[in-house]
Amino acid sequence: MINKIVAVQGNHPSKLNPISDTSIFLANEIQNKNYKIFYYDPKDLSVINSRVVASGFFIKFDYTKKKFFKILKKKKLDLVKCKFILIRQDPPFNLEYISSTYILDAIKGKVKIINNPTSIRNVSEKLYSARYRKYMPSTIFTQNIEEIKRFFKAHKKVILKPIHSYSGNDIHLLNKFNSKLINQFIKKHAHIMCQKFLPKISKGDKRVFLINGRVCGAISRVPKKGSFLSNMSKGAKPINIKLSKKENKVSKLIAKDLKKENIFFAGIDFIDQKLNGDINVTSPTGIKTLYDLSGINLAETFWKELKA
Repeated sequence: MINKIVAVQGNHPSKLNPISDTSIFLANEIQNKNYKIFYYDPKDLSVINSRVVASGFFIKFDYTKKKFFKILKKKKLDLVKCKFILIRQDPPFNLEYISSTYILDAIKGKVKIINNPTSIRNVSEKLYSARYRKYMPSTIFTQNIEEIKRFFKAHKKVILKPIHSYSGNDIHLLNKFNSKLINQFIKKHAHIMCQKFLPKISKGDKRVFLINGRVCGAISRVPKKGSFLSNMSKGAKPINIKLSKKENKVSKLIAKDLKKENIFFAGIDFIDQKLNGDINVTSPTGIKTLYDLSGINLAETFWKELKA
């Protein structure tokens, strides 16, 4: 019998918020089907005598308790003993992230890894969206200040985003051209994404969940007063919504493309019916919030599709 073990490569559970965290929601669902959950941090991944091992711990989650997790047993585990491995650590997509995908590449023929380590290395969360630019607000990717100057002149209000960051961190709204700020931004992040500002962000964005090539649900996140950031970690309020015909059509197209790229689970975002260029494939989040808002359990869908 195959070991009923699911390994989660992620940030320590004590750093997670059970109210909104997707990793806990996914782990809790499969734990209820009598799978054991093994948790480890990417820094505790090693290759020893050609075996991929992780130093971590078996863990039990319980939503009913204030301390929502219990560490059962510390262990060094040969990861081929797992049925599934979930890559769930927060980006930034840095060298540690890349190294962990190379290590896991060695065993992806023996264990189902979500998302596929080669695929998350190849599908850059921001740059991948360049192929869908006709569905996006005007956007450029560059580290050339003259290009940014031209772009700013054309659009007057511009959002600057690092290509490899996450959770709305380091995002700037440029109301006036500030070459000192931009030079510092480029120095810190190298290539950046510059996008025409969409004022309707004040009404919220839409996060769409894609599982195994299908559009499975969506929520909206409304920024707090005076903010243009729709991340819940930045105080945005989630609400239940439906997708427009146009959003649904674009979502289906991207879902199909991502399935071809071997991406099983992803999140994409719309603002004012335009794709905002964040194709979240490293550790998409939001399905616990969807469940709380609508009763739709995408953790169930996730495991059903994965086992199929």
